[in-house]
Amino acid sequence: MRAFVLSGLLAISSRVLAQSSNASVFTKYTISAPGINASFIPYGARLTNLYVNDKNGTPQDVVLGYDDGTQYLNDTETVHTYYGPIVGRYANRIKNGTFTIDGVTSHIPENEHMGADTLHGGNVGYDQRNWTIVEANQSTITFSLLDQGFEGFPGTVVTYATYTVSEGPQWTSRLVSIPLDEPTPIMLANHVYWNLDAFANPDDLTILNNTLHMPYAARYIEIDNIEVPNGSIGIVNDTFLDFNSPKQIGRDIDQAVNACGLGCTGYDNAFILDRPRYSAPEATDLSLLTMSSNVTGIQLDIRTNQQNLQIYTCDNLNGTIPVKQSQQHATNGSTTYVPKYGCVVIETQQWIDGINNPQWGQDQYQIYTVNSEPAVVFAQYDFSILST
Repeated sequence: MRAFVLSGLLAISSRVLAQSSNASVFTKYTISAPGINASFIPYGARLTNLYVNDKNGTPQDVVLGYDDGTQYLNDTETVHTYYGPIVGRYANRIKNGTFTIDGVTSHIPENEHMGADTLHGGNVGYDQRNWTIVEANQSTITFSLLDQGFEGFPGTVVTYATYTVSEGPQWTSRLVSIPLDEPTPIMLANHVYWNLDAFANPDDLTILNNTLHMPYAARYIEIDNIEVPNGSIGIVNDTFLDFNSPKQIGRDIDQAVNACGLGCTGYDNAFILDRPRYSAPEATDLSLLTMSSNVTGIQLDIRTNQQNLQIYTCDNLNGTIPVKQSQQHATNGSTTYVPKYGCVVIETQQWIDGINNPQWGQDQYQIYTVNSEPAVVFAQYDFSILST
């Protein structure tokens, strides 16, 4: 199709730009394969667009973001949505911004809830860093980041982020982090905002009618009023958090009072992935999450080596951010804005704040040294069309 041919040309020209010292960190670089194309910017090694075909064969952009790459900087300086980047060095929340490794306590700036916790790596996390393009071709792009103790994290870490699209259609993300000196916690995640409807139905711009299924998420991490883990593990059975069988995201959301923090109704919860008996804790052979849209017919299946999925239903968005031009479907010329529940974030990661909850036994998955294996986050996103 025309869209994918054009994206291929952009990918080639972008590779040339990447070799220039004048290449902007806000320039979009596009990779493509049959039935899929995706665009990224070096600012945050960030996904900005992802097109797959709907049930009518029309390419739809199913992730949120901005048309102009420089708008991401403005976002950071104002609402700070974390649209599409890698978050780290430690994703999600750290209680009191502190942790201790081998008797040494580190303090990371507390950038949330008036200094009560650290979110997504501190004041200037990986989402605000200018990543370097290492290599790019028609279907793959690799970024790198040298973290020399950003935000007070111990030691130096080098990270490579490789994104690949392939026929399927399929998008694969591989994040590999290597500590170069001191022991350190590492937990990265892609922070993508999804709307499989692509805002194609002007009468319902939310994802509440999308169907979500997490067959191996029987447990979740309990949180306090500011969404920091309280050390307890809950069971989802017979609660609004139960997605072990497919159900619409909005079916029980009215019951999710305070589930996303005090005074908030919606989902922002860490689901533990308990793979079946004959699988393995980090096995990637199973679809761990399936989400689908009846509007576009697009279905998403996620495979990952991580042991936790953070699900956030955009509870705090309020209709002030416009969607991209590719997602403006209103026939009367009006502008579409992202409403509350207008998207869902799916973070593939390890148990949140595991570094402060040793009783969970997460150290081997979250603390890395010069003698350990690298920290690897593998996530594969498979797209298909709902069968009728």
